[in-house]
Amino acid sequence: MLTVRSALTSVALLTFMSACSPASNPISGAKAIVSSTFEAPTIESKPPIVHLIDNLDEKDKLGWCIDTLGRGFSEQLHAHSCKPVGDDVRFSYSAITGQIRSAAYENKCAAIVAPDNPAIPFGLVDCDSESIAQQFVYDAASSEFHPKNSPSVCMTVSGKSRAAGPFMSRDLKLEKCSAVAPRYRKWTILADSEK
Repeated sequence: MLTVRSALTSVALLTFMSACSPASNPISGAKAIVSSTFEAPTIESKPPIVHLIDNLDEKDKLGWCIDTLGRGFSEQLHAHSCKPVGDDVRFSYSAITGQIRSAAYENKCAAIVAPDNPAIPFGLVDCDSESIAQQFVYDAASSEFHPKNSPSVCMTVSGKSRAAGPFMSRDLKLEKCSAVAPRYRKWTILADSEK
């Protein structure tokens, strides 16, 4: 049965796919990479969440959310299946502060803690609105997250997934936007009131 949420997601996906056509790609001479099997996830997680627009290869079609590494609290972040239960995938975004804040762990925010380590650059730390490492810009037109001081760099997921118990996970990375296919760097924000 088609719900309002899935209908809106379908419209968003069509917009995303047309925006990624080679004709509209702002990178001179480059062709956008759009998968012929592009598929929206079926989000079952309780909002707020930040998730990839593309389901990629998530086996249960749950999509990919920002998540703490392992079970429960962790100081490291990765991308994980958007679990139907469990609060560690619940994150909100504030355009005012630029912070990606955990809904499960009080006063904890995503931060770039190891910018020189592309495998695990993101951590979960005490929120500090003055910290540039916690300030991100979400560009709604491109569906990309950028560190505030690096607009050519995107928050991405790795190209390879791995098993994570009954779910799946991927590395959460920082990469030059133009070097990464759109499906690995396009995010959407689902706020509390949207589900």
